[in-house]
Amino acid sequence: MKIITTFHWTCGYTWKKSAVNTAWCLLGCAIGDFGTILYFQLTQVPFPILGIMALAIINGLITSIMLETYILMRQNFNFSKALKTACGMSFISMVSMETTMNLTDYFLTGGAVLVWWVIPIMLIAGFLTPWPYNYWRLKKFNQACH
Repeated sequence: MKIITTFHWTCGYTWKKSAVNTAWCLLGCAIGDFGTILYFQLTQVPFPILGIMALAIINGLITSIMLETYILMRQNFNFSKALKTACGMSFISMVSMETTMNLTDYFLTGGAVLVWWVIPIMLIAGFLTPWPYNYWRLKKFNQACH
């Protein structure tokens, strides 16, 4: 692992690369998160809001890991190495993304509610939260999940 001793936040290439990595993570997280919230919203299954949000976070983490594992396997990683990489290298990013998306939903709608206007706000908040961490990790350790 190459560790850089001088660090700066001004590398345009690294910001772009980390943005792409963050967007892939966001896609994976959003699939599980929004899918869970939508399921409970459409079926009207009586379940506590915080329970739905916790399930949405867990499902978002799972779908993000699945998507990242698939992407890595397409880059010639074997399944075991792809899964380990997907779980280890971006877990902090995914947890911060999921938490921010669900807190945004909670503060704007009362929680576990998908309406057209809240989805872009959740996605923007979910993207911006881990992006600097992903930049730092890529710049400092030359590590990315994709």
